Amino acid sequence: MTWWSVVRFLHVLSAALWVGGQLTVSLVVLPAARRLLGAGRRAPRARGGGRRFGVFTGAVFLPVQLGTGVAIAWHKGVTWASLAEPGYGRVLAAKLGLFCAVMAAAGLHGWATGRGRPAFARAMAVASLVGSVGIVLLAAALPAT
Repeated sequence: MTWWSVVRFLHVLSAALWVGGQLTVSLVVLPAARRLLGAGRRAPRARGGGRRFGVFTGAVFLPVQLGTGVAIAWHKGVTWASLAEPGYGRVLAAKLGLFCAVMAAAGLHGWATGRGRPAFARAMAVASLVGSVGIVLLAAALPAT
């Protein structure tokens, strides 16, 4: 095992925790909470869980993803110009663009939740989740170099 294997592993593990967390909350935790708890008990718990997930995102996910992503790109010789080239460059550029959109949607979800705009918050949560799955698909499509 090389140092770069560890860096790549941390990148994939962090992404798996992020996307897996979103899927778990969306498909398992929230439906169960809706079924078992009244709105008065559910809302504060959902907000608390969301805050914790947001802290995890800012303290762990983003630093790990950005640090390992930049390191991997540097190791592979990626340049700004290479992001326009067919194959690895364009797929990586699409992944990076979608990553930025997902982070914006996640941030807007938190903002909307705090401002009491549930419909917009839900739309941003869905956008973030769908975009995150798209990032995983793009990552899987990156050509081996």
